[in-house]
Amino acid sequence: MTAAAAPQPSPLTLPSRFWADLSTRDFAALQHSGQAEQVVAVLPVAAVEQHGPHLPLSVDATLLQGVIDAALPQMTADLPVLFLPPQNVGLSPEHIRFPGTLTLSPATVIALWTEIGECVARAGIKKLLLFNGHGGQVSVMDIVARELRTRCDLIVYSASWFSLPLPDAVASQFSGEEHRFGIHAGEIETSMMLHLAPATVHMEHARDFRSTSQDRSERYAILGNGKSAKLGWQMQDYHPAGAVGNAAGATADKGRAVVDAAAGQLVALLQELVHLPLQTVRPETE
Repeated sequence: MTAAAAPQPSPLTLPSRFWADLSTRDFAALQHSGQAEQVVAVLPVAAVEQHGPHLPLSVDATLLQGVIDAALPQMTADLPVLFLPPQNVGLSPEHIRFPGTLTLSPATVIALWTEIGECVARAGIKKLLLFNGHGGQVSVMDIVARELRTRCDLIVYSASWFSLPLPDAVASQFSGEEHRFGIHAGEIETSMMLHLAPATVHMEHARDFRSTSQDRSERYAILGNGKSAKLGWQMQDYHPAGAVGNAAGATADKGRAVVDAAAGQLVALLQELVHLPLQTVRPETE
């Protein structure tokens, strides 16, 4: 006789997509019913830092929120996802030589995000996505994810909008050189800002900001291959203007394509996380 399949949880429709919109009664009801375990919490983390002479300090936060906003209409009502309040000041010490940059220390960022994650776990939620808009704090997400796994048995994944796979039709609008070296205020970010917040972009100051990494890649087989060794850098080490990449080639149409594609991939990622078994993490060893 074939064993009966395990019962599937009934679809869960939340009163809002945003953590702070729910009441404490809502969370108590989720805990009491056992439905809290179906929820994926998302912590958006970004930065407020200089982005060259042509873009505002808000770029990382604006792009991250733009991708989230484009993803929201694509989510089915029964996708149990809650977005936590965005943490828009992060780890940006590589930009502090440029006026206006805001940054926290590594210890503060790790403590802040970890403590927010602990609050998520206390609400009975078992899955957390750290969703990031700033390349300089990818390594910090790794630390926080492992801390929360260790302390709370949370399933924690980290992802950045720029690490999500783009369809070839979108990725091919930018050169391989731009994908590799245009990592800050270049053609991709400038295009997205032209789509999301065009009034804040000053294209008269945009140009092709060549990165010193391109020079090293041509001179050094190991130091310059982008994989074997990593430089501890400040932004001015790459370009004195605080930007790298061909910002002059940016267009709003390219930016719209990137935002829409990243949003679709975020929805797909969240769907996978919702269906990921809780047994992915094991509280006890044998």
